[in-house]
Amino acid sequence: MAWLDPPWTWVSQNSPLPKCVFLQPGWGGVWWPSPLGKPLQCCLCIRALRLHCIEVGSGTRSRKIQIRNIPPHLQWEVLDGLLAQYGTVENVEQVNTDTETAVVNVTYATKEEAKVAIEKLSDHQFENYSFKISYIPDEEVSSPPPPQRSRRGGHSSRERGSSPGGSSQPKQLDFPLRMLVPTQFVGAIIGKEGLTIKNLTKQTQSKVDIHRKENAGAAEKPITIHATPEGCSEACRMILDIMQKEADETKLAEEIPLKILAHNSLVGRLIGKEGRNLKKIEQDTGTKITISPLQDLTIYNPERTITVKGSMEACSNAEVEIMKKLREAYENDVVAINQQANLIPGLNLSALGIFSTGLSMLPSTPGARGAAAAAPYHPFASSSAYLSGLYGAPPAGAFPHQHPLPEQEVVNLFIPTQAVGAIIGKKGQHIKQLARFAGASIKIAPAEGPDASERMVIITGPPEAQFKAQGRIFGKLKEENFFNPKEEVKLEAHIKVPSFAAGRVIGKGGKTVNELQNLTSAEVIVPRDQTPDENEEVIVKIIGHFFASQTAQRKIREIVQQVKQQEQKHAQGAPASQHSK
Repeated sequence: MAWLDPPWTWVSQNSPLPKCVFLQPGWGGVWWPSPLGKPLQCCLCIRALRLHCIEVGSGTRSRKIQIRNIPPHLQWEVLDGLLAQYGTVENVEQVNTDTETAVVNVTYATKEEAKVAIEKLSDHQFENYSFKISYIPDEEVSSPPPPQRSRRGGHSSRERGSSPGGSSQPKQLDFPLRMLVPTQFVGAIIGKEGLTIKNLTKQTQSKVDIHRKENAGAAEKPITIHATPEGCSEACRMILDIMQKEADETKLAEEIPLKILAHNSLVGRLIGKEGRNLKKIEQDTGTKITISPLQDLTIYNPERTITVKGSMEACSNAEVEIMKKLREAYENDVVAINQQANLIPGLNLSALGIFSTGLSMLPSTPGARGAAAAAPYHPFASSSAYLSGLYGAPPAGAFPHQHPLPEQEVVNLFIPTQAVGAIIGKKGQHIKQLARFAGASIKIAPAEGPDASERMVIITGPPEAQFKAQGRIFGKLKEENFFNPKEEVKLEAHIKVPSFAAGRVIGKGGKTVNELQNLTSAEVIVPRDQTPDENEEVIVKIIGHFFASQTAQRKIREIVQQVKQQEQKHAQGAPASQHSK
């Protein structure tokens, strides 16, 4: 029990505000998060002007914290990555406020992780803004939360779980509407002192990001709208109306089309078999719809531009139908990916960019996991640069003395010879971008002969890099139509295992390898008559679609790791037993 007389110098002007204040005649009780991250229950003696502080035991700490004074322009991928450095983030919710800065409630998996986050993030500086952080007591976590608006969703960690006492009803995935607007109309959309955009967001209950700084000098700028489907459509309608009025005032004769951005992996289902879906939307809405060619795609911009021409009313109606199809495709993908993730325990697919279809497409920030420093906005690279990693491990450097860097793996992936040019790209740009995105070394081996039907791609990197690099290669082959549209992309991959572990991969009577094949749907072959190489390793062949191949690779690595650990224990135990004799 300690008495702290004025001036109580340990409380800086930047300290978080008291969470709760209890007043009675002559004294008051204050619940105040201390600079050390431990909540203090304080009695303020009014007459004596003394602060009576009692440290609350660690058992009463909460898993939930509140972060205030977040810069309004901070990209949410950056915040997600920052939070993920200190533990597993189960949920992130934005709190509606009247302030310019943002406020979020964050729920960590454990109280210890929340404690570390408070210690590390208190007064964290970001461009002249200082984060203010405090605990939210457990009783508040357990009570039903007030209506809140999620800033982001879909692939973010906040969709993975909910607070202990929260509703068990699944949240609707946040699938934002992405638009392209002519640069000359951006000023009108924002309005004088931002009044137009503020009015728009208020009326539609949406969050609208206008990416003005990206692609300086470009004729068009992307806009991302986060809201309910109805809110997105209403915001789109209002933006079209603003642009049309501005065009009329500036006497622009040309018709302003609606341009929607969508991830390439969703566009095929929008078009439909033989273009039926798109034709129906055109007929029902009286519009003309075109989609940008595949050739315009790059590793850092996998979006297609859907251009809708017609009256403003017709374009608005078409937007509703287009987004309905895209949203449906996206939700199906999320379900499928989550089902596949269950095959690999601990696999964090949301930390990967390659399948985060149609989500927030905001620019990455320099720094993490080999991500490009100043790449344009891109859906599948936004979160992967910041989240904690494929297997829940924190980013390199977060806890340097506790978590060793993941082991480098080598995988040889065989692709059709005619696909080599597409993987390399013009002047090698595609393969360089792919290597940067995945954080892996990617090389294409020389052809074994003039008539070779396949070429070997050598991928070197940790597990997460392997997943990203191989995933993008599978995806590229599908996008470039090297396989029949109705045919799954199946490739052969080779990994090497120590010769002493090959028997364990096969199992007694081939039991293990058969179980592997049943579990993963991949074909797994361990040639029995192999001669080990100079490193005493043999090749295991894996043939299958992407998820099947990945699951098999991970399971085989897991078996090998178990064998290695047993060998180490045996080696350590042998000298000890000899010494005891």
